[in-house]
Amino acid sequence: MDKIFNNTQIAFALKSDTELDRAYFLFKMISNQPLVRIGTAVTNFAIKAHLPVEGLIRATVFDHFCGGINEVDCLSVVDKMATKGVSSVLDYSVEGKEEEEQFDAALEMTMKTIDFAAEKKAIPFAVFKPTGFGRFELYVKLGEGKTLSESEQKEWNRVVERFETVCKEAHKKNVALLIDGEESWMQDAADDLVTEMMRKYNKEKAIVFNTLQMYRHDRLAYLKKVHDVAEAEGFFIGMKIVRGAYMEKENKRAEEKGYPTPICVSKEATDINYDAAVDYMLQHLDRMSIFVGTHNETSSYKVMNRISEWNLDRNDNRIWFGQLYGMSDNISYNLAAYNYNVAKYLPFGPVRDVMPYLIRRAEENTSVAGQTNRELELIKAERNRRKGK
Repeated sequence: MDKIFNNTQIAFALKSDTELDRAYFLFKMISNQPLVRIGTAVTNFAIKAHLPVEGLIRATVFDHFCGGINEVDCLSVVDKMATKGVSSVLDYSVEGKEEEEQFDAALEMTMKTIDFAAEKKAIPFAVFKPTGFGRFELYVKLGEGKTLSESEQKEWNRVVERFETVCKEAHKKNVALLIDGEESWMQDAADDLVTEMMRKYNKEKAIVFNTLQMYRHDRLAYLKKVHDVAEAEGFFIGMKIVRGAYMEKENKRAEEKGYPTPICVSKEATDINYDAAVDYMLQHLDRMSIFVGTHNETSSYKVMNRISEWNLDRNDNRIWFGQLYGMSDNISYNLAAYNYNVAKYLPFGPVRDVMPYLIRRAEENTSVAGQTNRELELIKAERNRRKGK
């Protein structure tokens, strides 16, 4: 089992030679930090200036990392991945909206993806971001324990209502619902609200899932605290465990505002924290369901070893692995080939609206040491394998 992630034939079985070439070109570009910075600036400018760049973006970076411009667009990708045992999570990846009608549109889209998931075995989860349903600053103010004005309170009531609507629907249709994690300074209010939803809708099993970003050194303690509450009150916990996506932002804000950073002191400390949270959850499956969100091969092997050591079923429905579409296919497809539960996050939305998400992806890839090089090494190996046929 120890080297299953090196099997490029399984990893790239669904990719044509042309798609493989495109992936190689993209990761080669992403591996060049100055190029990513310049590309990001140019793309942002082109989109703001309404230059006709959508076709080019769509044919390159968008189609590699996204399922399509709308939910229907994604279905052919969903069906294709399902042939190899890899499930999908339809992720409406429109970020940074601040208006009520945009929050309502995000709610409507999430409801639609719950319907899709209820009808399609290959879509086992729906997902949304807390700031997709309400203003970022509102979460911050609440998390800091400040009193909301009358109009803000009404606004917050609408946020709670959106959460309530979507969690109720997910429960009714028996669809697990992942709620993404965001910046630490807005997360407290989101955590409280998600826990409230778990209390209501996780009475028989985990339907509502929160997200723990394990680059935060306080998250394991938080998990244990929620576990105590769940035991005392008799509800189930769903958690997606990830390393985290806002590190530079977190450190910068902590420095500017003069408080200790919530981020672990090193990559190694984050890895230890991550693996400890996964272990803790796997030891408490009587109360918990886990979605292991990782592009880290070592962590993935550790989970596989635990499943084997503790005599758990590989396809136990309380244990899922997850990766992003367009990345770490060597992990996703090889896990699926060995009968583990795997789901790919499949972002979708209008090209312009999804660009902030894609830019974040590219920037994250350049800052994760070794990730892009690993992708390139695997693509190269597969191209050589095909040529050697």
